[in-house]
Amino acid sequence: MRVKQSMWRRNCQSALSRWGKLEGGLRHQLRMLTSSYGLSIGAGDLKLLGGRWYVTHSGLLGLARRRRCSGIKTYIVKGLCEPHAWRWVFRATVYTHSGTLGFTGYGDADPTNTSALVRGAEMRVAETRAVNRALRKAYGIGICSVEELGSQPFSVEPPHGRRADPPNGNGRSTSEPRLRDKLCLLIRKYELDPTLVKRYAADFCGTETLRDASRDLVEAFISKLAEEAGKDHAALVCKLNSYNQLEEVQS
Repeated sequence: MRVKQSMWRRNCQSALSRWGKLEGGLRHQLRMLTSSYGLSIGAGDLKLLGGRWYVTHSGLLGLARRRRCSGIKTYIVKGLCEPHAWRWVFRATVYTHSGTLGFTGYGDADPTNTSALVRGAEMRVAETRAVNRALRKAYGIGICSVEELGSQPFSVEPPHGRRADPPNGNGRSTSEPRLRDKLCLLIRKYELDPTLVKRYAADFCGTETLRDASRDLVEAFISKLAEEAGKDHAALVCKLNSYNQLEEVQS
């Protein structure tokens, strides 16, 4: 009991220093997460994003260790994977005790539902998500894990749970993938040179960099690129190479 009270006090102090005073509902939920699962804010087990609590992968693994988890097995679901599109699906099974049937969870990841920070690591993200879901089922944790978020909406945690909106229109909305993710998916699907695509995009949008373009222009460019790649891939490659030659002449 003393250990739980001590952890509760530490969690309250950590929450106050990071996010300010918690509302009644959040405070009550934090107490439950502390007393029932021994999750610690200071240890990185919990995150407050958009006014909701999320558990982390490390927090779930720590809980499994404390509960003497018997084992975790993961399998790739080949029939649902699309390697050319960087889409991966995993199945994970958590065995809380030896001899039990286990708790199963699935996780998927592709460029449209992951952060740009993990490009190229979609397979590992899918496996982590599957393990997290299986662990949450096994130990009865109802809150979502951070790693299961479609695309983490915060690069840093805003104070008091307020949403951090992107400075321009090229960020991710709550209901659709980021435009950057769509563009990355096209580049990977058709094996295009990303540097040349960026130069083509800047020329199409009439800006020095793609980041300076409006959302409408970027959407129009992505649609045009998809159309050109699907209609005549060779011609598109030739067009992109022309931007490389132009760069050499200018230098």
